[in-house]
Amino acid sequence: MWASDLLLKVSFLVVCQAAAGRAQTNLSSMLAPQADRVMNLSEWEQRWQDNRIGFHQPQVHKMLESHIDKVLNGRSGVRFFFPLCGKAVDMKWLADMGHSVVGVEISEKAIRQFFEENNMTYSEEPVPAISGAKVFKNSEKNISLYQCDMYSFSSAIDGQFGAIWDRGSLVAINPQDREKYAALIISLMAEDCRYLLDTLLYNPELYPGPPFFVPDEQVHSLFGSRCDIETLQSVDAMTDRQREWGLDYLKEAVHLITMKSS
Repeated sequence: MWASDLLLKVSFLVVCQAAAGRAQTNLSSMLAPQADRVMNLSEWEQRWQDNRIGFHQPQVHKMLESHIDKVLNGRSGVRFFFPLCGKAVDMKWLADMGHSVVGVEISEKAIRQFFEENNMTYSEEPVPAISGAKVFKNSEKNISLYQCDMYSFSSAIDGQFGAIWDRGSLVAINPQDREKYAALIISLMAEDCRYLLDTLLYNPELYPGPPFFVPDEQVHSLFGSRCDIETLQSVDAMTDRQREWGLDYLKEAVHLITMKSS
């Protein structure tokens, strides 16, 4: 009986490993068309200089509005982190609700435009721990935006956060950097952090990106070992702009990611 039980357990492990291997192969195959796509920081800065910022939205993002209660989870005065924040109006919206915001953005122009377009007085100062970096703060000190390479930022610079809104960051970074990015995000999550992640699903053979294709399977691959993941909503996001890219469909999904109980 003992030998029979052992054989069953070994067979089960072999089947599980084979299934995991197939899943990884399938994921790699899905990601292959964009796997080697690289955009340098200078290219992003140039987009801001040339005002080629079709990714910027002048209104608060509908996914954030729809799911803000899930993110707050009854909390007030939450510290929000905005990776690759640009000049997102969502930051002012949250600050006006009594929360504080820390953002990271490579473009100084984007940061200055955020404060100026929202009629905020602001200060700037160097960040001693990051060579060449600056931090811009509004006079109320509830919005701090760091102008630096995101991978130079860490919890040692400005602590951990109770919430993260990732609307255009994971879909913008180079695909080959996603594991490094996920490790950074997890390191910035406080135990009670609620991370709202917005992703895009389309046929990556039809468009090189950015924004890049990020399938649900990769969200689980990147965060699933440390975090619980709940897909809150998936909607058809196709517009004429995406048709001009050559896409035949576009789905937008939003996920709520929380730290697993230790």
